[in-house]
Amino acid sequence: MTEFGFTIHARDGAARLGTVKTPRGEIRTPAFMPVGTQGTVKALMPEAVKATGADIVLSNTYHLMLRPGAERIDRLGGLHRLMNWSGPILTDSGGFQVMSLAHLRKLSEEGVSFRSHIDGSAHLLTPEKSIEAQRLIGSDIVMVLDECTPYPATYDQAAISMALSMRWAKRSRIAHDNGPPRGALFGIVQGSVFADLRRQSAEQLIDIGFEGYAVGGLAVGEGQELMFEAIDASIPHLPDNRPRYAMGVGMPSDIIGAVMRGIDMFDCVLPTRSGRRAKAFTRQGTVNLRNAKHAEDLSPLDSACSCPACTSYSRAYIYHLIKAQEILGAVLVSLHNVQYYQDLMSGIRAAIAEGRLTQFAAEMLAALGKSAKEKLAAGAVD
Repeated sequence: MTEFGFTIHARDGAARLGTVKTPRGEIRTPAFMPVGTQGTVKALMPEAVKATGADIVLSNTYHLMLRPGAERIDRLGGLHRLMNWSGPILTDSGGFQVMSLAHLRKLSEEGVSFRSHIDGSAHLLTPEKSIEAQRLIGSDIVMVLDECTPYPATYDQAAISMALSMRWAKRSRIAHDNGPPRGALFGIVQGSVFADLRRQSAEQLIDIGFEGYAVGGLAVGEGQELMFEAIDASIPHLPDNRPRYAMGVGMPSDIIGAVMRGIDMFDCVLPTRSGRRAKAFTRQGTVNLRNAKHAEDLSPLDSACSCPACTSYSRAYIYHLIKAQEILGAVLVSLHNVQYYQDLMSGIRAAIAEGRLTQFAAEMLAALGKSAKEKLAAGAVD
């Protein structure tokens, strides 16, 4: 992968300020990837997503291979052209979706047999087929197929699941290397909350060799303390000169803590999902725009935010839109939330460059507040 690289520009403790180089542009890290599961960041045009400062978006292989189909995307010129996004795209292999559809799937050494949640049609997803689908989609960063170990899991369950994911990772590497040129391939560390399994997984992935390494099996119900323990158990065994990606981690406090532990990349549906539920992230904490106290509030969502929702509209207007069930309400709050996340990452990058990440983290966590975090977490699950 001569066109893919990772450069570290500065450090603050374990945190790294860096740049991931791809053929379609650079990704400033630490980075947050807005989630465009089906080729769209929900409620937002790609131009609006780009304007927030996002360098990369994430799409999902499972959903795209079912609709409109990887082959069709390829015939139409690839996902970048289809969705009008010129920057890098990372595709999740579908492992998490397969876990969440446990009642529709059957796991074997070969791969995952499952029924489409759309029309009930039968499919087989193998490591090789996942890699091929991501090639057809046109991914810049390709993820190996893995089994996202559910939580809670016993040690034996986690060990069996991790071992299967490592065998699939090796097959993914072979399929990737033997096919036509395609994006960089990332391995995924598994092992649930068990430190020795995380170490074994990381060591096996390094033996195979990848352009980047993700820490998977996070944000599946284990809570922040165990999440951080899983990251702490993984990071020391991963190469320093490769990007590290915490899959599905998206609470602002989780991101800050993970960055301070050496994570470089994040994704989560939380900004847009919360936007559709009238929950806004602000520098003063989270705001529920269904609350009647906003009905005559002419102040912006966040006076320090430069997004159109904050510079052109009031809380009163957005409250009205939401109560009237107008689509624009969800659009404005989603746009603001994506901007908030990009501003958060920009602030983190500046703090690392200036050696003040600890101070920045303390200020941000104080603003978020425990009660606001708990309220938002309660509304974050579909």
